[in-house]
Order: sequence, then C-alpha cells, then structure tokens
Amino acid sequence: MAAGEDERRIVIRGLTGLDELNEAVRLQKEIWGFADIELLPLRLFVVAQKVGGQTLGAFDGDRMVGFLLAIPGLKQGSMYLHSHMMGVLPEYRNLRIGRRLKLAQREEALSRGIRLVEWTFDPLELKNAFFNIERLGAIVRRYVRNQYGTTTSPLHGGLPTDRCVAEWHLESPRVTAILEGRAPERGPVLERIEIPADIAEIRASKPEKAAAIQAQASDQFEEYFQRGLAVIGFENRSDSGVYLFGKWDFK
Repeated sequence: MAAGEDERRIVIRGLTGLDELNEAVRLQKEIWGFADIELLPLRLFVVAQKVGGQTLGAFDGDRMVGFLLAIPGLKQGSMYLHSHMMGVLPEYRNLRIGRRLKLAQREEALSRGIRLVEWTFDPLELKNAFFNIERLGAIVRRYVRNQYGTTTSPLHGGLPTDRCVAEWHLESPRVTAILEGRAPERGPVLERIEIPADIAEIRASKPEKAAAIQAQASDQFEEYFQRGLAVIGFENRSDSGVYLFGKWDFK
C-alpha cells in the first residue's frame, strides 16, 4: 500500500467488545505465525482492560490491521506500563501505523499520570531497533537471554528469544525532542555493537551463523550494561545496524 490517503484513512482507537478483542487474538497468528498454544488468549486482553492496561487497535474501515496490548506494572512505588505486544499486518507496514499506535499509547498513559512504558524487542530486528531508539526515543539498559523460550514463529528462526528491554521515559528531554523532530542531546559514544544488515537472510538460510552472531552480541550487551552504559542511539549503515552506547545521566 502507498502512503498519503491510505495513511490518513487508518483510525487508531481503543478496542471495544469481545469481537474486537478476539480479532486481536487472531491477528497474532496472521502477523507472527504462532501456533495456537502460543497465542495470547482473549482472557489477557479482557483483564488488561479491567486492571489499567491498554488495548488499542488500528482500523482500515471495519478491518483491524494492527493492535497494541499493554499491562500495568509497579516499579519503585510508581505505576508503569509494560507494552507486551504490538503488530501490524505486512501489507500495512509502510503507513506509520506502529508509530501512531505508540503515540496513542503515550497520550493515554500521560493522561493518567504514567510516565514510563517498557517493552522488549529482538536486537536482531534492526528496523524495529531503529524505530524504538531513533523514532520514539527509547533507551536500553537491560538484556534478557531467551526470555520466551524457543517459539514456533518462523520470524524467530529457531533462535533463543534474547531481548533488549526498551525504556520509554515519556516526558524526558530525549523523547520530547525526538517527537518534536529535533535532535536530542546525547553524550559521547563509548561502545558499539554491529549487526549485519542482512541478518534476516542469515537467520533464514544460515541458522548456525545467525546463532553465533546473536551469541556474540548477547555477550557484548551484557558486558556494556554491567559497566553502566546504555543504548543511546542507533545507526543504519549500508552493511550493518549499529547500537551506540554511552552514559545515561538523565531521564
């Protein structure tokens, strides 16, 4: 699909009723190819609505083409949101729907006085990393090995589900600057991790090589985080995606 009118046609709103929640459950299989046993169940979507979470959808007319699910958590006495899942149908992925879902999430969270949203992402998914870090302004200070175990999704390629934990400090100077189209202030880059730009092809055709790349990156992430560094930027190069590490001195 092209941008322009198609992009403006998409409506972002909260999900209502069991039919819409069931459609979000179904979309998981269409987007990720999960087996039924790995789908987040309807019950979780219902509970999220009742306990202060978020269930948002993107609609093209009556058709749901994307969704977001977040659940509430408590950290150091303050409520935050764990954004557990967000997905958009493949044919709608060039219409900035993911960004609009996240901005709607931010607006709703701030309306309730919530200032932190966290989520996990696969560090080998370079487009996602760029989106999270450079388009939304998230930082990363934690790394979890094999968080969800090995899944049936072909997108995971049978690799351990290692994950970065994104921290989205909704009112931080960094986030505010990025969402306003300004370059955020940031200190010097002290370390880098490079992931080959063709990692998706490597994961599909050379799983042993992909596993070695993942293992090396995992060791580097853990080493740099143990030294008190954070991911403060991400660069797209012709041959690689590069995580940039530095000190994170303010929220």
